[in-house]
Amino acid sequence: MADIKIKAAQWRLVEVGRVVLFTHGLYSGRLATIVEIIDHKRVLVDGPSTKEKAGVPRHSSSLANLIVTPIVIAKLPRAAGRAPVAKAWKEQKVDEKWDESAWAKRRDRREKRRALTDFERFKVLRLRKQARFEIRKAHAGVRASAKSS
Repeated sequence: MADIKIKAAQWRLVEVGRVVLFTHGLYSGRLATIVEIIDHKRVLVDGPSTKEKAGVPRHSSSLANLIVTPIVIAKLPRAAGRAPVAKAWKEQKVDEKWDESAWAKRRDRREKRRALTDFERFKVLRLRKQARFEIRKAHAGVRASAKSS
């Protein structure tokens, strides 16, 4: 018989210990972890973040208001209390992992761009034009030296 290797899919599963991001509601943009799965539409979440105004109190939430992230707190027991969740959150360095992710950086960049005033957007436009001009000038010099060689 042939050797068959079965590889598990790399899906982000709804599981105890999975870190989620709130998309709607009072805690929009905040991180929490799944502590217990209530049913196929609701989970019990707890977000013991160390950052100011980033914590999420323990409550049940609809999966429709959450996005599952790739970050998992390993070996978190089901229905763990607030203290064990906070300890595991700190040990696994969830906040640092999230801040280093491309997803978080992209969200921060988008928020900064949305917060710009009209004059700040104008300054960005001018700086991008200047940078483009310098790049084109450098490329033109390279092309001219290549032609003469």
